[in-house]
Amino acid sequence: MMEIIVVYEFDRAPAVSGGASVGEGAQVVRQVHATPAAPGSSAPGPRTFCGKDSFAMEAASWKPSEHPGSSWYAPEYADRVCSACDAVLEDEV
Repeated sequence: MMEIIVVYEFDRAPAVSGGASVGEGAQVVRQVHATPAAPGSSAPGPRTFCGKDSFAMEAASWKPSEHPGSSWYAPEYADRVCSACDAVLEDEV
């Protein structure tokens, strides 16, 4: 089985909550993607399963291999999961 790396795509625009800016340049997770590990490494591969370039994305601390029986993504980001990555991983299982 291949190692799956969870990566976050960020919305780098300032987040607004209740009319007040959360912070200039605050990083808000826009979407959660998955990528296979780069060959011979535990770093994210160059492309996500949906085909996006993973260069500007950040690897998550959530590792699917450490959570057997769970989804490939952290539960708190279930509403931001890339449906294309999810579909590919669903077919792999």
